Amino acid sequence: MKVLVLGGTGQARRLVAALHGRPEFTVTSSLAGRVAVPALPQGDVRIGGFGGAHGLVAWLRRHGTEVVVDATHPFAVRMTENAVAAGAAAGVPLLLLRRAGWTAGPGDRWHRVPDAASAAAVLPALGERVFLTTGRGDLAAFAGLDRLWFLLRSVDPPPPPLPARCEVIQARGPFTADAERELLREHHIDVLVTRDSGGEMTAAKLVAARELGVPVVMLARPPAPAAPAVSTVDEAVRWLENRLSALP
Repeated sequence: MKVLVLGGTGQARRLVAALHGRPEFTVTSSLAGRVAVPALPQGDVRIGGFGGAHGLVAWLRRHGTEVVVDATHPFAVRMTENAVAAGAAAGVPLLLLRRAGWTAGPGDRWHRVPDAASAAAVLPALGERVFLTTGRGDLAAFAGLDRLWFLLRSVDPPPPPLPARCEVIQARGPFTADAERELLREHHIDVLVTRDSGGEMTAAKLVAARELGVPVVMLARPPAPAAPAVSTVDEAVRWLENRLSALP
């Protein structure tokens, strides 16, 4: 069975690793190409966009793809919309692999907001020194907050517009709670802004914020499309095995 796995997430790489070497599966991974030096999965990899849903339909048909697994970031809305539309148009089943979101626990001081603009609106009342970890696509929403100071963390240098008062550090997770705690202390951070990405690679910052009493502004996930969905790699493998057994 020919499988296309969309996404450069840790879950996508683990799924490909679980299928790698199994002769019943032929897997191709597709990465968006937004990171200069991506962490590559095993096996065949393509990098770059498809040219929208129509381009993805053409690719699926040209390569005889039988299943698509969308394991992109939970906030990669456009890619997921294109994957759903292309799967329906090409008659190719699609599975969403989405890790579970984070849940606030005792001691957490979370402020859930629907989007980056809402996060920017509540920030001035919560602190003056902000650790901003929302990804490069949302930075423009904070560019006008000239009275606040921002620490930005990104794998690659973020594009403008950026907040007037900011420092950029380039780093790729996973991060430890000890390192995140030291980072918050070193930069005197009094509020954290992040997205509900879920997963363990970047959860340490939430642990550090809880321990230091730092409030967290949490951007909610976009609504998931109406499609089969699982939250773990093991569930995705079982779903694919069931699809394989159903083939004539």
